Amino acid sequence: MELADQDDGEDILPAGVELRQLSVELHLHGQRLDKVLVQVAPEFSRNYLQQLIDAGGVCVNGVQIYKQAAKLKAGDALQLELRPTAQSQAFAPQAMDLQVVYQDAQVYVVDKPAGLVVHPAPGNWSGTLLNGLLAMDPGLAAVPRAGIVHRLDKDTSGLMVVARTRQAMDALVQSIAARSMRRQYLALAKGPWRGTSQQSVKAAIGRDPRNRLRMAVVDLATTPGKTAQTDIYLLGQSTQACLVHCVLHTGRTHQIRVHMASMGHPLLGDAVYGGAAVPGLMRQALHAFRLAFAHPITGAPLAFESPLPADLSGLLADWGLRYNAVLR
Repeated sequence: MELADQDDGEDILPAGVELRQLSVELHLHGQRLDKVLVQVAPEFSRNYLQQLIDAGGVCVNGVQIYKQAAKLKAGDALQLELRPTAQSQAFAPQAMDLQVVYQDAQVYVVDKPAGLVVHPAPGNWSGTLLNGLLAMDPGLAAVPRAGIVHRLDKDTSGLMVVARTRQAMDALVQSIAARSMRRQYLALAKGPWRGTSQQSVKAAIGRDPRNRLRMAVVDLATTPGKTAQTDIYLLGQSTQACLVHCVLHTGRTHQIRVHMASMGHPLLGDAVYGGAAVPGLMRQALHAFRLAFAHPITGAPLAFESPLPADLSGLLADWGLRYNAVLR
């Protein structure tokens, strides 16, 4: 569809309202009005556009149309009175203080704080890392998902790599699939530790059949899921907790949280998986402290570390725990 010329004498619209005028193209001839609107205004949900029709916000050839199933003809003139919604603004730049620990022409490495959602989704259409990245670097609008190639949970802190070009993004996605990107975490869990000081957990993860809002260790013979592996190293323990170093071999949703809970060591502060509440800790005690990967263009090895945030380092001090940051 081509945008029609605007009438210089059109009425002044309320703030934030866009009057969009279009002409129905030949390939849309005979289609329902609501389906056509989804194609010409893809930044809005179908539900919103259907409500727009019901509210009289759509005119066809100058006549308000209230029927979603009304069939359109090639050449029909459409006028939409669009008001911004949270979802339509999901990819809008929003200035925020992002901690960039490395950057070049191809990648950023950022240190995400706890509490920051990575990507817009229902309930969090704004104020995400993606919004902040677009404000920091408008060029990321040309890269899918603003260059985000992997995620951290909202309440997990630590290092993430972001691609600045499509070429870099494709290469980083391939490295994650090939399991050549090294992602390592520090976690505080319910203690004291059980079993040997070094363990490799190989247990498939899928949706919890009893609670669809959670993930769980599942039997792939009976329940959908994906294989998952986490290597876990004990670094220290007290009567209250154990400090562990986790190395991901796969990147399943909530992988460390689920594997640790399955071992009887749910992460402190992780109410979803049975972790105990701790005064002063407002999130699960998980921090992505190391990230290593080959540069997506040059192949040069890159490695980065992030110190423990104050909430976690304070707990270690209170409980007399220390860790020796030995590379694995």
